Amino acid sequence: MTWKEAFFASPGPDSIKEAGTLSLKGLCMGSADVIPGVSGGTIALITGIYQDLIKALKSLDISTVKKLLTFDLKGALASIHIRFLISLFAGIGIAIISLARLMNFLINHHPVLTWSFFFGLIAASILVVSRKVVSWTLIISISLGIGIAVAAFIVNLIPIETPEALWFIFLCGIIAICAMILPGISGAFILLILGKYEFITATLKNPFVSQNFIIIIVFCLGCLIGLLSFSRLLNYFLNNFYNRTMAFLTGLMIGAMPKIWPWKQILATQIIRGKPHITWGSNIIPETMNTEVWMAIGLAIIGFVAVMMIERLARSTQSDT
Repeated sequence: MTWKEAFFASPGPDSIKEAGTLSLKGLCMGSADVIPGVSGGTIALITGIYQDLIKALKSLDISTVKKLLTFDLKGALASIHIRFLISLFAGIGIAIISLARLMNFLINHHPVLTWSFFFGLIAASILVVSRKVVSWTLIISISLGIGIAVAAFIVNLIPIETPEALWFIFLCGIIAICAMILPGISGAFILLILGKYEFITATLKNPFVSQNFIIIIVFCLGCLIGLLSFSRLLNYFLNNFYNRTMAFLTGLMIGAMPKIWPWKQILATQIIRGKPHITWGSNIIPETMNTEVWMAIGLAIIGFVAVMMIERLARSTQSDT
């Protein structure tokens, strides 16, 4: 087996155009992951790559490690969905590096408009994902209800003070990355709840300072362990309990919707990078229909329509093939 044959042995984009499209989806996922309240897993579901993502992560297993340890590098390369992972994570990485500041600017300076767009986007994604459930039975409806309850419980937690020990940073990485690949639950918001959002993001400003570098490595190791273990669990449920799993994922998004509602009465804030961020608030209805409200409604509609158009385009592409 040549290196080229090993590289193309596993599933992934076969052309530069397909790789670019996958990187663009990764760009959207990365942009969502930096916002406390929006999940990259939701974007993966919307763009139709969620199951491929879980399978690609599952390809990084013990057999791959054994091949690496025995210097069977070509065999290891052939077993990993390398083209998929490189294309997707290139987009995610670019988004985190380049768009994180823009997304934070929009959240900080135009919160109502930004959250309105995401509200419409996720509302449409709920409809899209619910259609993936082949048949609705009592058991599947219970799975939906459990998903709603889990998400509602998590998004209503209040951030707490936690230790800065390396073992806890490692644990934060495991928990946050699991949330990032679950629709409806934001990994960034989980870090807020764990009291480590500001702590982790602050280390990224000066990553090559020795103490910061160690923290980043420990956190990334936690993320890696979380990805490798949790992706296998998700893949098992998708393969063996597809309808129940999709209903549960739909429930997660429904349960998270109150967190994304644009208009809130502030009940608790947290200072992050010198600015107050809403961490807990009750949803309210705007008192007057001013220009901002109409713009917010318009952006919610744009987000909703955009997702429905993407889903329709995806279905037409699949039917043509």
